[in-house]
Amino acid sequence: MKNNIRVERAKHNITQAELAEKINVSRQTINAIELGKFIPSTLLALKIARVFNSTVDEIFSLDNDD
Repeated sequence: MKNNIRVERAKHNITQAELAEKINVSRQTINAIELGKFIPSTLLALKIARVFNSTVDEIFSLDNDD
């Protein structure tokens, strides 16, 4: 699964720690999601999308291996 979290964070000038605090997870969780090492739950994906005022589809996408 690919994601645009790093790009969205840059657009909104939000650090990993700030995003983590907004959605009540650790900074390490955000880092793992950005690196593709952790696939978030539907609820977590929705929370991330809400922070960026986007849809889940705008943040996350399946790649050919999924």
